[in-house]
Amino acid sequence: MPFDHSIHRLIKKLDILIIRSFIGPFIVTFFVALFVLVMQFFWLYMDELLGKGFGIWTILQLLFYMSSTMVPLALPLGILLASIMTFGNMGEAFELVAIKSSGISLLRFMRPLLFTICAVGGLAFFFNNNVIPVANLKAFSLLYDLRNAKMSLNIRAGQFNNDIPGFAIKIGEKGKDEKTIKNVIIYEGGDYGGNNKVVLAKSGEMSASPDGKYINFKLKDGWRYEEATDKEYQNYGVHATQTRMHFASYDKVIDLAALKLNRTNEDLFKSGYQMMNWKQLLADMDQIKKSRAHDVAVGEANFSPFLPLYSKLETGKKFRAKLDSLQPTELKENKATKPLYFLPDSLRNTVIESAMANARNALQLTGYTATNVNIQDENLVKREIAFFSKFTLSFACVLLFLIGAPLGAIIRKGGLGMPVVVGVAFFVIYFILSKTGEQLTQSRALPAWLGMWFSTIMLLPIAFFMIRQARNDSPIFSREWYSRKWNALKSIFSKKTAHA
Repeated sequence: MPFDHSIHRLIKKLDILIIRSFIGPFIVTFFVALFVLVMQFFWLYMDELLGKGFGIWTILQLLFYMSSTMVPLALPLGILLASIMTFGNMGEAFELVAIKSSGISLLRFMRPLLFTICAVGGLAFFFNNNVIPVANLKAFSLLYDLRNAKMSLNIRAGQFNNDIPGFAIKIGEKGKDEKTIKNVIIYEGGDYGGNNKVVLAKSGEMSASPDGKYINFKLKDGWRYEEATDKEYQNYGVHATQTRMHFASYDKVIDLAALKLNRTNEDLFKSGYQMMNWKQLLADMDQIKKSRAHDVAVGEANFSPFLPLYSKLETGKKFRAKLDSLQPTELKENKATKPLYFLPDSLRNTVIESAMANARNALQLTGYTATNVNIQDENLVKREIAFFSKFTLSFACVLLFLIGAPLGAIIRKGGLGMPVVVGVAFFVIYFILSKTGEQLTQSRALPAWLGMWFSTIMLLPIAFFMIRQARNDSPIFSREWYSRKWNALKSIFSKKTAHA
């Protein structure tokens, strides 16, 4: 009994040890992976965001929201790398050998971490279902506003600047203080188009208001031209009068409201499937299915009057029955005979033209219905992908742990060398399989549930294989094992060459 009690205490200590050994590498690898993914997004949109005069707080907000949306990729990668590094460190320090020699199996040693990863998977589902839709709403709405914002005002000497709507500004020379200006030209458009107001000045000063909402030109020694045109004859260029005014000093204040970041109402983005939880997705999918069935029914009803012979409705069945009863005896006996031959010559052309018109109308209606149904099918597939992805993320955490833990025990190398290389390679395989399944789902080559679980189905046998190899202390990742095999192979070829 004392011996059993000591073994039980030892196992508890080992459970705590393995969890503590895992937490540190997991936190590091998770945040490193998240940082790399966020930087990838930033580089993708850098050209559209930089140079517009956005504040650092606005950029940090966008990065924070986008980092939340990157968690579904960073979390499985962090778990995979951390599990490989944890078990690799223990294998390199011969701790796994000591644990196995004490009668504790690898699966029993993995059990506390497996429970921990399952808990992390549950939290990942909660995060993916409740937090990410909100983060997507914030990120996409902010990104939309940033990408559509005007460039910040940057008036360069010798160039026309058209950033402010309704104005074209050119400055011949700029002083070193960035305020003194010379040879100024300001074109201002009217309500009906055209540059009907022009200001010319030899010199002046340019400054922005303290709140940045206005820019003030204090101009000296210039002329102001304004052309007033009768609105009724604006398009004909007549009844126009021009006013010319010379000034010694003139203040021109321009509103910069068009250059400021204007936030769009976030409610406009809430209908997107990326902003829904699983219950909302189910309700939206049900609504799409009902709308699709309604469009098909309406299309069938519209199609029936034009080509009742091919209609599946009750009117089509009655029409075909009546047509069979009215067929001439010769037509019933000889199916190859054309029905048009039994019509009078005076009606034959009329019937043909009417049939062709009905066929064209039926084709147009069918094409319209098919387009609507195709759009609804695409929307349905997108929501099915979003629905299943909320569950596949949680299972991906467990799956990649089941691959990483035995892989680390086989590699028996810690640190950031071989474990990271092998871990990233397996994650790339997982990512490619996931995207392949998603593409097959979008093309409707596979049902959504199969396409979204495609990577799991392909990698789960590999996980079981890795666990089996780790339990048997497989040397498949040992360099010495491959060296021995290569030397043995070379010796066989050497003997055959000697005999020859």
